[in-house]
Amino acid sequence: METLEAIRTRHSVRSFSERLVEPEKLRAVLEAARCAPSWANLQCCRFVVVRDPAVKRRISELSSVDTFFAAKGYKTNPSQMALAEAPVVIVICALPNLSGDMRHQQFYMTDAGLAAQNLMLAAHDLGLGSVFVSIFEDQPLAEMLGIPAYVSIVGLLPLGYPQEEPAAPPRKPLDELVFNERWQS
Repeated sequence: METLEAIRTRHSVRSFSERLVEPEKLRAVLEAARCAPSWANLQCCRFVVVRDPAVKRRISELSSVDTFFAAKGYKTNPSQMALAEAPVVIVICALPNLSGDMRHQQFYMTDAGLAAQNLMLAAHDLGLGSVFVSIFEDQPLAEMLGIPAYVSIVGLLPLGYPQEEPAAPPRKPLDELVFNERWQS
């Protein structure tokens, strides 16, 4: 698949078949994440690969919508069941002290986002599906997975073969998103 085609056709997958992800495909998507750009090439991202069904169920429970998110209008986390059902969950972590922090911009978040995007595009290219999940209780998750306090959990990524192939969602036209020379209201 060509890069631009993968970008245009990738979509979030929240329903997975029971088919296991082959080790070489898992390695390929992790390799793609490893190759993502990072601030000053410090490569602060780390990845915890979870396959154990009981652990994935607990991760799913830790991604329910709590009162904080409910106050912001979220009723449920549509990706919660994907975390329990996907053959693999990749926990995307970063080492904030191994990345830049200038004017309160914490570059580790950007680095993790770039790694996640590479991973999701590679997964799509290989016939796998994924969705980035950012609703989770980080302290209990860190304790369960043995992630030290100096490491930040940035997101969860269920990974597997899609149950079905929905089309990519519609996108806003470019002229609504791009301004020339100055912001336009």
